[in-house]
Amino acid sequence: MKTPPSIKQVKDIDFSQDPILEAWINHFLTENNIEYFQNKNSVASPEQLKFIVSLQEGQVYIPASDETFLGILNCPHSRSIMHEYFKAWKFIVKLIRSYSLDPKTHTRILNICRLRFKTYITLHIILPSRMIKRLVNIVLSQCADPDPFILKKQKANLLGKTAFDDDKFKEKLLFFRNIITKEINIHELRQELDLMELRRLLSISTMEEIWEEKETFSPEELPKEFKKNRNHLECLYPIFESENNEYKKILFIPDIAGGFFFDLLIIKHLLKLGHQVILAVKNGFYFNAPTIWDVQTDPTLKPLLENAYFLNNNSSSKNELLQALREHRFVIIDDGTKEQLNFYRTSTTFARAWKEADLIVAKGQRNYSALIGSSLSFTRDIISFWRDKKTKEFFIQCKARPNHIKKFSEKDLINIANSIITNMAKAKKEGKTVMFYSAIIGSIPGQTSVAVSVVSTFVKYLRDKLENTFIINPAEHFIQGMDGDDLMYMWERVQRSGYLNVWRFQTTEDIEKSFALMKKKVPSVWSGKDSTFSTGCTKELHIALSVQKEHPELQITGPAPERFFRRSEYGVGKFFDATLSHKK
Repeated sequence: MKTPPSIKQVKDIDFSQDPILEAWINHFLTENNIEYFQNKNSVASPEQLKFIVSLQEGQVYIPASDETFLGILNCPHSRSIMHEYFKAWKFIVKLIRSYSLDPKTHTRILNICRLRFKTYITLHIILPSRMIKRLVNIVLSQCADPDPFILKKQKANLLGKTAFDDDKFKEKLLFFRNIITKEINIHELRQELDLMELRRLLSISTMEEIWEEKETFSPEELPKEFKKNRNHLECLYPIFESENNEYKKILFIPDIAGGFFFDLLIIKHLLKLGHQVILAVKNGFYFNAPTIWDVQTDPTLKPLLENAYFLNNNSSSKNELLQALREHRFVIIDDGTKEQLNFYRTSTTFARAWKEADLIVAKGQRNYSALIGSSLSFTRDIISFWRDKKTKEFFIQCKARPNHIKKFSEKDLINIANSIITNMAKAKKEGKTVMFYSAIIGSIPGQTSVAVSVVSTFVKYLRDKLENTFIINPAEHFIQGMDGDDLMYMWERVQRSGYLNVWRFQTTEDIEKSFALMKKKVPSVWSGKDSTFSTGCTKELHIALSVQKEHPELQITGPAPERFFRRSEYGVGKFFDATLSHKK
């Protein structure tokens, strides 16, 4: 298929205006098994994707560089695309050869993969990264070894540590020629030295010759390397220089073993500077990439992980993640995948970690391809650094998040909640009854603005009807840019404040009254609806029952509790989710 002339980058795609292109993209997503509505159990929802990717109406996220995707779209037989496919095939052949298999087994597994490979390149629509993932799964299932590279990775990390422990290496790494000829503020000097050390660590963490057995590396090469790379690192200054000493939450995405030892030194340095780090490794085998098993078992890495906290839940709620970040400055998660960075497949914990971060630091050419090589924008500032394998040249590039993206920190949400709580306390002191009104807001697709009108109309009616009552209407406190996670976190703090006298849940009668007050008939999509239709309200009912145990005087009104409990947890990033849970 040929794209319209106006589409020169992935960000230019607006398939809402082109049904043929939209159909092809849906076909592409389905064939790559990354279409949410075809596989809701393992593909990220559109709301979760928006934690990470800044998508406008009609745009689509592609887990690859623009060059790769547009090549598949416009010219799948091109030399560059076929080169990508056969490069992927070489990885698979190398993987099979890494096993000590008898000739018959080796031939059988190789030919299973070859047949699948021929099928994939005949389709001309499978991303090379997705093809690798599928073929790797075949090999691992046939060979019953979850990580054939584990010893190789441990050896690379050990070689990296051995090089670093050499006195000559440390001398060159830390050498600084004092060339200051003017007066300088001590704070500025300290900041400059800290950035210099960070620059050097970033650079050496990509020098594979340090931990490759066949390479001969000499520490004498380091000063020349540091001098050569200085200009590449200028973009670090505006990110890390701060007059207000604002510390950042940094999500660090590593690349390969050997260099991973130096990645942990980078993280150690960032922690020393006062920043907080979330390290995201792979969930399982992906060639030389560090996995959750590596960080838990590799003896070379253990000294650098003494203060790390392992968050082993791939479905962490916002509360659970923030709790971990409050208690630990270094948190380790896995991204939920065994493949190249693919946000359709990353876990909810990874998505929430990205959302809570201030900065993403991503290492390696594959991560560069997925992040900087994409013309799409992302919701957080990104630093990507890598080294070209052929030229040995070091690169670093920064990509800023769009200006319209607003990050609500935990402090922001607490301040908003505390402002509401202050008004509740004031109302209670004045002898008023404090009521919270839980209602459908976003459970009915395309009806959010109608839901806000329904809620606001009914709350106005209650305020006119009920004397001396302070009523909290959640729809009145929405701020543009907030998502379901932000709202649920903020409101739970309000709801558990201890100031509530009445917690009212929306009924069918409430909805019918609202439409009557608006002089409208109840639309069919709203007929029979009440707060039990919303999993957000279901979560709030659980909170209400919990609060009532501590404050027995709390009155809970609305539909019977048992009518709520057919619903599951609210979806990640959604205001509310209308999915019913099915009992087996």
